[in-house]
Amino acid sequence: MAFMEKLPAGKVLLDDTTPLAAVVEASQSLHSHTEYIIRVQRGISMENSWQIIRRYSDFDLLNNSLQVSALSLPLPPKKLIGNMDREFIAERQKGLQNYLNVITSNHILSNCEPVKKFLDPNNYSVNYTEIALQHVSMFFRSEPKWEVVEPLKDIGWRIRKKYFLMKIKNQPKERLVLSWADLGPDKYMSDKDLQCAVKFISSCSHPYIYKVIFATASESSALVIRSFNEKGTLKDLIYKAKPKDQFLKKYCNPKKIQGLELQQIKTFGRQILEVLKFLHEKGFPYGHLHASNVVLEGDTCRLLDLENSLLGLPSFYRSYFTQFRKINTLEAVDVHCFGHLLYEMTYGRPPDSVPVDSFPPAPSNSVVTVLESILSPEATKNGMPTVSRLLQMPLFSDVFLTNSEKTQFKIPSKLKEALKTAKECIEKRLVEEQKLIHQHRRLTRAQSHYGSEEEKKKRKILARKKSKRSAFESGEEQTMKSSNSNNSAGSGASSPLTSPSSPVPPSTAAGASTIPSPPPPPAVPPLPPNLDVPTQSDPVNSTSRGALLSSIQNFQKGALKKTETCDYSVPRIS
Repeated sequence: MAFMEKLPAGKVLLDDTTPLAAVVEASQSLHSHTEYIIRVQRGISMENSWQIIRRYSDFDLLNNSLQVSALSLPLPPKKLIGNMDREFIAERQKGLQNYLNVITSNHILSNCEPVKKFLDPNNYSVNYTEIALQHVSMFFRSEPKWEVVEPLKDIGWRIRKKYFLMKIKNQPKERLVLSWADLGPDKYMSDKDLQCAVKFISSCSHPYIYKVIFATASESSALVIRSFNEKGTLKDLIYKAKPKDQFLKKYCNPKKIQGLELQQIKTFGRQILEVLKFLHEKGFPYGHLHASNVVLEGDTCRLLDLENSLLGLPSFYRSYFTQFRKINTLEAVDVHCFGHLLYEMTYGRPPDSVPVDSFPPAPSNSVVTVLESILSPEATKNGMPTVSRLLQMPLFSDVFLTNSEKTQFKIPSKLKEALKTAKECIEKRLVEEQKLIHQHRRLTRAQSHYGSEEEKKKRKILARKKSKRSAFESGEEQTMKSSNSNNSAGSGASSPLTSPSSPVPPSTAAGASTIPSPPPPPAVPPLPPNLDVPTQSDPVNSTSRGALLSSIQNFQKGALKKTETCDYSVPRIS
């Protein structure tokens, strides 16, 4: 088949659902305009970041392309006079930062093509519509019975997936939709197994799976044809949208927010859970449940895009469930995505954030019970319930399904092993990403705690205490050094008193009266070993001892008073 020939797909194996963060780092004025230097980061790694330079006119063009969303975006207004003032540029820089924060935090806007091209031009410069047309043209060379009616511009959220309205030449009234998609980062099947798998999808049938008319795959992309449903998807029903309108226009800012009736919630929910249970039992990986992937035919829901997991495409809600380490299997992913879908059916809009701390009033308490088991903080922390457990809950257990359509879904044994391996690889990448995000969150939390005002005060108090302790220890050490110095000086001063070279009093003639030398000082008896002798570390005793030694050192013999001695030892003869 000509479609299998090589074509330049421009494929980049990036996960398009990985969030991009943008920070306006600086600005520079050049002649009559100002440029803003922006740091963009993909995911949590600082190494995966780059700089872009944008003018205000670039922001204005981006804002114009997002006007279809009908959202009121906070782009700072234009200013013709005084737009080079320093204060004005600083104020505008803050406004542009706020604008980028709003865009990157919006789940739909952050994944749309204009935003990706603005923040990451190197990886999103390819025109995927042209590439899709090339592949479709190659396909029509070998399949002349098909004919393109019109391109369905941006009806989906994926950048690398394009849609075309088609017809069969001999059946001009029947409308078909062709979807072309580039292969994604989770494509782990061999080209041969992938071709076998997409052909299997076109041959299978199930009451709650939308029928595939034709499917084929190459080494870089895949092409799938289905019947075009005029009523659109479950999301179109919830948002009262037209199926052919652009994704941003349909779902970003609905005019009226209103959930479905309780019976619709119960019936649609039960049908979707039944098909998920069927796929789980067959070992077929899905992981792509959301309201736009559910087609309505009367009161029957049918699942779309079973091929997505085979092609390695990332899930619409991937940026949500990568935050929770307990959602680490495709079965758990399906349940988590079902929680988002049930919330949207109930309240007419997606949750503002996940986990959800408290739920608004619902048509029934049983609805809130199911939502709490999936989207509450406890559920995201402890793990998802199984599909079987959800089917047993009061909201769905009393729903009676009457569809009698036969099921044909026999997976060849060789393909089973390939599907199992692909599923394990998808889950492995998910677990690794969750681990990195968890480590990054812990590090960020520790840094935030360390930099908090309370921690800063604690560190200042500890620093003061440590400084006082160091000063006290330094004073004691200085006292000890002074004491040791005085001890050394005292020993040197007493040496003349005991030196053998001390002067001896002159001797007198024999028989003459002499002045005897003063008696030696009494010897100090040694202290008993059990007495407490004051140590040199005692500052009071050390000072007294030093004064005594200083007195001895400064002793002068000539300063003694002369005394007269009356000798009565010689006998007296009267």
